[in-house]
Amino acid sequence: MDNRQALGSWLSGPRAAAEDAGVDFGYRGEQLGLPEEGPGSIARPGRRIGALTVDWALCLLIAYGLITDGYEQATGNWAIVILLVMSVLTVGTVGFTPGKRLFGLRVVSDKGGRLGIVRVVVRSVLVCLAIPALIWDRDGRGLHDRLAGAVQVRI
Repeated sequence: MDNRQALGSWLSGPRAAAEDAGVDFGYRGEQLGLPEEGPGSIARPGRRIGALTVDWALCLLIAYGLITDGYEQATGNWAIVILLVMSVLTVGTVGFTPGKRLFGLRVVSDKGGRLGIVRVVVRSVLVCLAIPALIWDRDGRGLHDRLAGAVQVRI
């Protein structure tokens, strides 16, 4: 391997280097039995981030307008509490938050069907902690989804 190949594999990342070596990772969601494209396929990161941004903005607006007297540190703290409650109530009942619905996403069990309330609460608490949502597996699921046995799919 010459220097350009070594540098190129470093810039591309370990997945690209492994694929060049002949490793087949398949598509996202293949191990879960999900389709590659269309409804029921794994939600892409851009949609998930967009949905979370909408949900967070909605929670900040509620906290700013109803709970605090102007923007202060408490507004952000209340917004996290509102996000937790909204996530538990909406994902636990209909399977999506307002932001997820807007972006065409739904949270389902990785075995198929709806999540139980305990798994919804675990997932929602981990989303509010933020760090677990930033750690993804090869299927693009966050640690919060893996620990709760959930997957975000397109609808």
